[in-house]
Amino acid sequence: MDTPRSFDFEAGEVLLLDKPLTWTSFDVVRKVKNTLRIKKIGHAGTLDPLATGLLILCTGKKTKEIDQIQAQEKEYTGTFLLGQTTPSFDLETAVDAELPYAHLTEDEIRAATAPFVGLIAQTPPLFSAVKVNGERAYEVARRGDEAEIKSKQVTIREFEITRIALPDVDFRVTCSKGTYIRSLARDFGAALGCGAHLTKLVRTRIGEYHVEDALTMEAVEAMRPPRPEGETERPRRQRQPRPERRAGLEFFNTNQPSSDQAQDPSEA
Repeated sequence: MDTPRSFDFEAGEVLLLDKPLTWTSFDVVRKVKNTLRIKKIGHAGTLDPLATGLLILCTGKKTKEIDQIQAQEKEYTGTFLLGQTTPSFDLETAVDAELPYAHLTEDEIRAATAPFVGLIAQTPPLFSAVKVNGERAYEVARRGDEAEIKSKQVTIREFEITRIALPDVDFRVTCSKGTYIRSLARDFGAALGCGAHLTKLVRTRIGEYHVEDALTMEAVEAMRPPRPEGETERPRRQRQPRPERRAGLEFFNTNQPSSDQAQDPSEA
């Protein structure tokens, strides 16, 4: 494995990270920046807190390539849960409706993917970072207000059902920039007539970059460079208790088994 001395963060590096469950993309950026003492860093494509997988960070002069990386095709795997819907289309919010699903056959479920392959119109979730009148949609949603979000065209090149164990349906999707897999969960469930929401999502690829080549946050911590000679450690300020604001964390933790990856990014 590369060591910190083999990187030139100022000249520019493209770092592949495996984002832990419940971390925001900014949590990862902040942790890597502070741990490896990087001055200029940004990420090439947000992942929701309840998603895991490939998050690409660019440093130094490589930050100029962020738009180029973001524009590349993405691949995801995950799980839809049929028969239940949520306002956020995932586990961030509680179930708001239940419909029967047991009558569906495997052939019907697989056939329902066909209308979603190709160039399609998709409406982003209200619980998203899309801007509505200059405000993030999720801020509107968490106030309990309604907002009209315009649909946009995205391309889904592949939509494959990889396992059916009702009510769970596993999938693999390759798609263009701007595709919301949560919206795909909503629309797929609507097409089947039973509703659905996303319970697991892993980004496995962006262009030619693969999650198998990504660093874990533990690996990043192990790469922490030694403190420069003569520099004394700053005293740690006692952190004030603050409410957990990471999206969906409370609901997720009460509905899913704990994950070894759910660390505290505030330790950066």
